Amino acid sequence: MKKLIALAAACAATLALAQDAPQMDLPRVKLSAGMHQIDAQVAATNEQRMIGLMFRKSMPQHEGMLFVFEYPSQQCFWMKNTLLPLSVAFVADDGRIVNIEDMKPQTEDSHCSREPVRYVLEMNKGWFAKKGIKAGAVLAGQPFAK
Repeated sequence: MKKLIALAAACAATLALAQDAPQMDLPRVKLSAGMHQIDAQVAATNEQRMIGLMFRKSMPQHEGMLFVFEYPSQQCFWMKNTLLPLSVAFVADDGRIVNIEDMKPQTEDSHCSREPVRYVLEMNKGWFAKKGIKAGAVLAGQPFAK
């Protein structure tokens, strides 16, 4: 019982610390959208996905965050505690962008995939539009390798 209580306290302390500062030490993957290169941090665990890009004050234009889920399902994102305006692409297993949504900082509005997806890519707001990337475009990179 004492071990269980200690484990719960450690988890709570980790989450409390995570809520005050951005996570910066995630693994990275190289993706491409046509000729455009993306250096994406990978959020693959529940905790990493929950924190996402919260509390970050800036992000380089060629960088983003790829959220990876265990299986395809409808994914919905919001921007609570997220300071950056972001665009989010909901991506199928084969790298096809299902839909793209723009998200306002520090809001709780839901932005959802139009069909079940395993991947969600967040970039600075307007990145996809500036590059002419729309729903139906295909991303390439290790997660989408056939």
